[in-house]
Amino acid sequence: MATYYSNDFRAGLKIMLDGEPYAVEASEFVKPGKGQAFARVKLRRLLTGTRVEKTFKSTDSAEGADVVDMNLTYLYNDGEFWHFMNNETFEQLSADAKAIGDNAKWLLDQAECIVTLWNGQPIAVTRRTSLSWKSLKPIQV
Repeated sequence: MATYYSNDFRAGLKIMLDGEPYAVEASEFVKPGKGQAFARVKLRRLLTGTRVEKTFKSTDSAEGADVVDMNLTYLYNDGEFWHFMNNETFEQLSADAKAIGDNAKWLLDQAECIVTLWNGQPIAVTRRTSLSWKSLKPIQV
């Protein structure tokens, strides 16, 4: 994977720290009048969803995380796992409650989701930010 220096950190970048994948949520590069430049970075740990703030020197670097975001369709929940399908290959994938998190209450059948895979296993599931609804019958008041 590619190596990124702290001044290259941007929101949405996924990096590896301490052997775990993190997503950069915000980054601020600071050049103080006295002393070495540094970056204040807000990170989200992809395995647990916890948020962390770290400070990196301008010479620090991190390896890019080998994670893949896939657009999948939510199928059903069997009580233990949530099942998704790739519409192009029809391959099915199962995610556990840890990967789903608080999004379980927002998942509807046939909903388009973004599933983040690390080492072939789902670690995070997010709903698409926009929805399109079709009104079938007008409501009379």
